[in-house]
Amino acid sequence: MLIPISNTARNYAWGSTTLIAELQGREPSPEPEAEIWFGDHPGSPSRVDDGTGRPLDRALAEAGVEPLPYLLKILAAATSLSIQAHPSRVEAAAGFAREEAAGIPRDADHRLYRDENHKPEIIVALSDRFRALVGLRPLADTQRLVASLGDGVGLDAFAEALQPANDEDESATLHRVLGWALSGEASDVVDGLAAALSAEFGDAAAEFAAERSVLARIAAEFPGDPGLIVATLMNLVELRRGEALFAPAGVLHAYQDGLGVELMAASDNVLRGGLTPKHVDVPELLRIVDTHTGPAPVIEPTPVAAGVSSYDAGVSDFRLARVEASFESVTEIALSGTAIVLAASGDVVVEADGDRVELVPGTAVVVVADSVAIGGAGEAFVAQPGLD
Repeated sequence: MLIPISNTARNYAWGSTTLIAELQGREPSPEPEAEIWFGDHPGSPSRVDDGTGRPLDRALAEAGVEPLPYLLKILAAATSLSIQAHPSRVEAAAGFAREEAAGIPRDADHRLYRDENHKPEIIVALSDRFRALVGLRPLADTQRLVASLGDGVGLDAFAEALQPANDEDESATLHRVLGWALSGEASDVVDGLAAALSAEFGDAAAEFAAERSVLARIAAEFPGDPGLIVATLMNLVELRRGEALFAPAGVLHAYQDGLGVELMAASDNVLRGGLTPKHVDVPELLRIVDTHTGPAPVIEPTPVAAGVSSYDAGVSDFRLARVEASFESVTEIALSGTAIVLAASGDVVVEADGDRVELVPGTAVVVVADSVAIGGAGEAFVAQPGLD
């Protein structure tokens, strides 16, 4: 069974007026378009394109198909998203039960746990460059970055905060610095850091030229936001088209700019850490955040068949594959559950169990079958449940 689906772009302030429009071959939008959701998540279920306009969750239920364990998106960022982290499944279940018992409405602005699920996510760059802040860089590197900005009241205090206290290890130091940055006591540091980032810099700061550029833009777009300090602690990664980034539980991340295909577990649990007017629960963020350092978790595509690459994030909720469709041959992919095929370029033909759907960029089809055949001439992404 094939179920063609579509959805309306969500107009978040950080979105782009051009990126999704260009993908779909239409005029730029007057409003920033940030995301298009493909799935049955109740926050914005896709519509079934069969003339009925039914939401996908209802259509799947009527067909006796289980809810999807994942949510697929097109994401377009022109400015920074909020810094955020997601809980583990155990943390999500406990937090959800706690807020249910407290009687906090699930749609309340200060509600943190809207469901019992975790939310690992992967994003694959569709634009030639996709920039993101992900995870925490080694403390010594951040110390060098801050030192390269010069001195001053705010910067001196920041440099001092980055010095390990007593017997702190690197993770404990960064945990403490995160709490200090978001406590409201570091406003002078935010102002001093923003001023230093807007100043000219010489060869001594060349090592961090890319970081300075991104952080200077953040400082201008979020004046006075303590998330600027948090962003300064994070790895900057620049993906090329086709490369992917993975954000597991507890890892801070904030996408900066670019167009991508995002796949995540079906959840809406978010703990924010700045660069947002939305609620920031500092104690809860500090409870779930992972402050271990290391490089950003970039996932290289793994060729698994002619024209097919897999992005293995190692989670049971989802798997993602990229297919380069060709008129010369048809690619068949075995499925472990209900899948979604999303066209990213060209003209893509999807067939399963005798049904056939043609897709253009930015459109998708749900596949309920044991396998799916993809042809035409273009690029498609196939999302399906992961393997236990």
